Amino acid sequence: MDALAAILSRRSIRRFTDQPIPDDLLEQLLQAAMSAPSAHNEQPWHFIVIKDRQILDQIPEIHPYARMLMETPLALCVCADHNLEKDQTADYWTQDCAAATQNILIAAHALGLGACWLGIHPRPQRIDAIKKLLQMPDNTVPFSLIALGRPAETKPPSNRFKTDRIHQNHW
Repeated sequence: MDALAAILSRRSIRRFTDQPIPDDLLEQLLQAAMSAPSAHNEQPWHFIVIKDRQILDQIPEIHPYARMLMETPLALCVCADHNLEKDQTADYWTQDCAAATQNILIAAHALGLGACWLGIHPRPQRIDAIKKLLQMPDNTVPFSLIALGRPAETKPPSNRFKTDRIHQNHW
C-alpha cells in the first residue's frame, strides 16, 4: 500500500482477533515510529511493548476508552524522556511523540494490522496510573497507548476533507 492510500484509508480499529503480531512486524512499526520528525532531532521517545495479558487487562481500569485492550495481543506505549530534551521548557516532546504515534498508526494499517490511538497525556490521572503500572522512571511521561492486532472489523475510508477549513494567505 502506498503512503497516501494508507493515510486516506486508515481508521481506528477497536475489535481484534487473538492472533499474535510477529516480531518482524513489530520491529517495522518501531522503525516507523523512530523515523518520525523530531524538533531539533532530539528524538525524546521511548516505546514500551506490552504483551503481558495481565497488564493489558488492567489498563481499561485506568483509561475509560481502552476496553479493546482486553482483546488485542499487543499495545505500544509511546513515552517521552525529559532527560533527552535540550530545552525542557519548550514541550516539543508532545509534537515528537504525536508524530511517532501517527507513524505507527499508518504503518500498522499499511502492514494489514489494526490500531487505535489512546491518549494518555495531558490527563494527570492517566499519566500517573500508567507510569505506576508500567514502572516508568520519574523523568518519563507516557504520551499515548496504541492498541495493535489483527483487525476483527473493517471500516470504509472516512472522507474528512473540508474545503471550508482551507484558507489562502490569510484567514
